[in-house]
Amino acid sequence: MCEETISDGIIIGAVGGAIAGLVIWIADLCRKWILKYCDTKRVENWLKKNTKPNHSKEWRSTRVIASHNNLPEDRVNYICSYSKKIELNKKDGNESDEIWKYKE
Repeated sequence: MCEETISDGIIIGAVGGAIAGLVIWIADLCRKWILKYCDTKRVENWLKKNTKPNHSKEWRSTRVIASHNNLPEDRVNYICSYSKKIELNKKDGNESDEIWKYKE
């Protein structure tokens, strides 16, 4: 009788721990997705509002975007790289400058 309760307790503890770990992992994925979505919308909206087509302020640097949106430069670079609404200036052949604009 005693052996059955110990093994039952071990099984219940293992299953409970696995479920808790899975819930924490899913919650972290959701948090990362929400942060990515919110940061992307913030950068896209800022670029749309603060770039003027056919003007000297058509292109904005990563540093300027990061400064105005209170985000790290690495995060802005990541957001601008994968967003379909933002494009990198490749005309000068100098992609190391990392200047971006909002696609119309």
